[in-house]
Amino acid sequence: MYPTITNSNYSFSKENEPAATVPSGTTVKFSATDAFGGQITRQNAKDGLKNFDWNRVNPAAGPLKVEGAQPGDVLKVEILDIQITGDTAVLMTGNALGVCKEFFDDNHIRVVDIADGCVVFSPEIKLPIRPMVGVIGVAPAAEAVNNGTPGEHGGNMDCKEITAGSTLYLPVNVEGALLSIGDAHAAMADGESSGTGAEAPADILVKVEVLKNCPWPTPLIENDTHYMPLASALTADEAIDNAVLKGVGFLMNTQGMTRFDAITLISLAADVRICQVVDPLKTARLNIQKSLLKQN
Repeated sequence: MYPTITNSNYSFSKENEPAATVPSGTTVKFSATDAFGGQITRQNAKDGLKNFDWNRVNPAAGPLKVEGAQPGDVLKVEILDIQITGDTAVLMTGNALGVCKEFFDDNHIRVVDIADGCVVFSPEIKLPIRPMVGVIGVAPAAEAVNNGTPGEHGGNMDCKEITAGSTLYLPVNVEGALLSIGDAHAAMADGESSGTGAEAPADILVKVEVLKNCPWPTPLIENDTHYMPLASALTADEAIDNAVLKGVGFLMNTQGMTRFDAITLISLAADVRICQVVDPLKTARLNIQKSLLKQN
């Protein structure tokens, strides 16, 4: 049995009391509600969210304190498994949410089934589930950051590549790191353009490890084929630029490349991708192919 975290918090903060404390190298299960804290059901979705509490949006399970993690370290988080635990998912957009918000006078909600490994968008359209984590991060060194906002600490990056089989590298800003995870999606495309994915509760199994003297930029995703530095900023342009600059630094530090070689290789072979365009900050990533690099 793994340690299981069910506590929820609504901000990444050094003031949050740890839900659990574990040694580096431990596998832990985060049991997370959906992004709406379970408030939306098929029964109440039609009432226009009359009793909806917006202060309970984007709960994250945690925080987890990792022994030995000190400011300046890097926390390696291996995503071992994501199991969607409900049989429905919530879709929402509205007058304050998503790219089309100016076209809506109110919130529009649909509760859809999850069945036979698919999100049943409509009788004609069934999307294979690909569970991923929207909110994952550590406590920042300074003031708290609400769970709806991404940043250098991680947070609400809504990157579809944070899924089973990937590893996320996060900065350690405070003793113990204080890792929290939530906002799982059964399916989501790059952009999260409506403001939501297929929002669903999930059990997320991760292995945490403290890395000392790690020169990699953070946040950064690694999977079997790519390294992906991430960046969040007020505009997509800034986020893209910052993700590329992190990629340049990554290639210089790990491959011994000159800045010229790093940026030109990126220009030839590393794709820029948008993670999400709907949060208070936009998030982008750079996909660097492992096949191009020497592996240490």
